[in-house]
Amino acid sequence: MAALLLSGAVLLAACGNSSTVVTHVTKTSATFAEQPNAVPNYIFPLAPGQFYSAANVFQFQYLMYRPLYSFGSDGQVRLNDSLSLAEEPVYSNAGKSVTITLKGWKWSDGVPITARDIQFWQNLVMANKTYWPAYVPGEYPDNVLTVSVSAANPLQITFNLDQAYGSYFFTYNELSQITPLPQHIWDRESATGPVGNYDENPAGAHAVYAFLDSQSRNVATYNANPLWKVVSGPWMLKSMDRAGNLKMVPNPDYGGPVKPTLREFDEVPFSQETEEFNRLRAAGSVAATSVDVGYLPADEASLKASVEGVYNLRPWRTWSINYVAVNFTNPVSGPIFARPYFRQAMQDLVDQHVLIAKDFLGYASPTYGPVPVTPSSQFVNADEQSNPYPFSTASAQHLLQANGWTVNPGGVSTCSKPGTGAGACGAGVKQGQQASFSLEYVSGSPRVTAEMNQLAADFALAGIQLKLTQASYDQVLGSASPCSPGTACGWELAYWDSPWIYSPDYYPTGDQLWACTGAGTSPVYAGSNVGGYCDSQAEADIAATESSDSIQAMSAYESYVARSLPVLWVPVPDYALAEVNKALQGTGPLDPLLEIYPENWRWS
Repeated sequence: MAALLLSGAVLLAACGNSSTVVTHVTKTSATFAEQPNAVPNYIFPLAPGQFYSAANVFQFQYLMYRPLYSFGSDGQVRLNDSLSLAEEPVYSNAGKSVTITLKGWKWSDGVPITARDIQFWQNLVMANKTYWPAYVPGEYPDNVLTVSVSAANPLQITFNLDQAYGSYFFTYNELSQITPLPQHIWDRESATGPVGNYDENPAGAHAVYAFLDSQSRNVATYNANPLWKVVSGPWMLKSMDRAGNLKMVPNPDYGGPVKPTLREFDEVPFSQETEEFNRLRAAGSVAATSVDVGYLPADEASLKASVEGVYNLRPWRTWSINYVAVNFTNPVSGPIFARPYFRQAMQDLVDQHVLIAKDFLGYASPTYGPVPVTPSSQFVNADEQSNPYPFSTASAQHLLQANGWTVNPGGVSTCSKPGTGAGACGAGVKQGQQASFSLEYVSGSPRVTAEMNQLAADFALAGIQLKLTQASYDQVLGSASPCSPGTACGWELAYWDSPWIYSPDYYPTGDQLWACTGAGTSPVYAGSNVGGYCDSQAEADIAATESSDSIQAMSAYESYVARSLPVLWVPVPDYALAEVNKALQGTGPLDPLLEIYPENWRWS
């Protein structure tokens, strides 16, 4: 990293017997620490799944290519009119049409951002939707039947939809996925070929996407590639390398409400958390930092005092839920998990308050259902906030005993009354079957190990045995999928320590998480429904959140799913324990969608 040029002056002001030391910082740039081994490496906003990460999308692409609609607003999740490129969408035809009117902002080369740039995105995503990680079959872009651009107003475009949709769902979860692209620069099939209207037919849209994707994968060419010189956001790329060293400068033609005051914004990579934290501890003063926004490793939270003189600690909480996945399709334990009383007993044994205090040192939020309880929002209801399943060993034991189990605290409980009648264990649960399950969790974190050990100790209080094993993140997540008849599928419970963040689908409905369609032995599960949860009431409630304009539909859905327990709710760890230079203003509140806004940053 190039050395920063800075200077500082210390001013002393006396008042009676006390004195105040004020540091005046004259730095003109600010530096942001990337997460370990999470470097930006893909610039094209229509990123395929392997490149869809916070480092690429929210902390790199969005700085240069603003989405059509923004949803981070002062630490909350709601439509942010001031940062959006368009006015609020207008729904008509009983919810089957939506019209978008752009504000008239310009690309950095002075060309207006028009409806053609939205149409360009739409054509590319429709022809290449299988690469788009937010794609759910039947939803965006499938649910847009036709697109019409106004002949009289080049800033206006109308989407005609396949059915009536609620404005919350379609704005927050479908229009939220759109990023206008510079059609006048990018609509080409090769670097030397002319710009045309190739996107207007599927073959051309495939060729354009293939070209832009290939160019985006070649990070070494970013600095000189003219494709990436035209942007819509507040920042432009100055330089970047494959290691993750990134420098940006202000876009003087940015049309948004806040123009950068920093002359440069930099991001720097680290291979290890300790390497980054040692850089923070090496800073002798607020004027002599080489990292201005960094982080305290979660497993080293007790060391926060070592940087208190220079940095302010700000926990970075996200629009997320967290859970232990439950395999309803396991041929042996699945029938046990299918019994609501058993899932309720397990949830009764999850002591989220103790986990947060003991294992997270307070740097986590509880999960009580499918809607995040932090940050506060209009979407979370009082029922979910009250925690439907507070920790209770007595309640867990009673549920098991009342449903045919012989409870052995400290040992293994067994089914002593099989069958489907009153007080029996339930269909598919065998005589003498034990409440003993494997739980595979991600390796490498002492905090996660402590969390899982605490969970196993608490479950043992009702005789539910958790046999803990560790594996890599890829192994844990890779094995967690619904079992198919006739195939080997042994997983029972899984935890990969990667909370589900609602983005770019910000309306927290369950279409991607819990949906299950079809009947008989061949149900079709949503892509992230790894445990094969199927519930007709949940299906109806999810559908209602998509079609209704009433927030009450969301309330009914979340109350039902919070209590139905498609998974075991566990605390959400903070994304990062951010350490912010005390002299750097405008950095908060930290965005729950993981976006950063360095155009707001300024030195005191």
